[in-house]
Amino acid sequence: MTRPITVGVDGSPESAAAAAWAAREAVRRDRPLRIVHAWQWEPYEIVPSADRDAVAGWARRTVDEARAAATARHPELTVVAEAVEGPAVDLLVAEAAGADLLVLGSRGHGAVVGFLVGSVGQQVIAEAAGPVVLVRSDDRPAAEAAGREVVVGQHGAPEDGARALEVAFAAAAARGADLRVVRAWSLPPVFAYSPASMQLLDEAGGLEPIERKALDEALEPWRKRFPRVRVIEHVEMGSAAQVLLSTAADAQLVVVGRHASRAVGPRVGSVAHALVHHAPCPVAVVPPA
Repeated sequence: MTRPITVGVDGSPESAAAAAWAAREAVRRDRPLRIVHAWQWEPYEIVPSADRDAVAGWARRTVDEARAAATARHPELTVVAEAVEGPAVDLLVAEAAGADLLVLGSRGHGAVVGFLVGSVGQQVIAEAAGPVVLVRSDDRPAAEAAGREVVVGQHGAPEDGARALEVAFAAAAARGADLRVVRAWSLPPVFAYSPASMQLLDEAGGLEPIERKALDEALEPWRKRFPRVRVIEHVEMGSAAQVLLSTAADAQLVVVGRHASRAVGPRVGSVAHALVHHAPCPVAVVPPA
């Protein structure tokens, strides 16, 4: 079964931008588009509220309008729309498990303030089993112009960021875009040095060649799988978040891995958190394998 590009909508301008981005991505990847909305009716004794049928009707209209907009722009696209009763987080996490990508909207307020990610979006990013893409409300098709790169962060051993690399290579291949793979590194703390380690580092020519070798090893299987994707290797000393943000300024998509911690459960991680809140382009947050 072909996995769809799935987008969560709620009738807001940011979810409309997310739906438009998701439709373009579905066309690029030759995937169906699935539009979902979670709704709940909660009667209040003190404050009058709409009845259950009215809430259900509004939910159906929300997905129907999103479907109509997508098919008007892309008549060739297969679109399925569904309004589901239940908690939004539970629905979106379940949808992410069966989707190629789950796309959500986020209000953008510039490079300093960045994204305003609601509690639903934060929980979904932290818990989803599949990649989640956040799209700013001011995103436009022009942001995907030729020449704009896809950027991905790579760290640690080859297996540590393999899933993020897979998502990034697939995104670059679908767009015919260059892929910039960023590996940021920093000097070890002073107490990690010893005469023996310093001698080994000197013989190796310093830390940067070691980092470049590690990046080459991580990229090798993906170069073979996606031979048409032009890869730009970017090795730079500095904070991973800062280096990725600097390269994201002219990117059309940034891909970053999500932190995994068995001790405290699902977490986004500091690097993904920084990209989600401050990158000027859509951000794909990818869970570990």
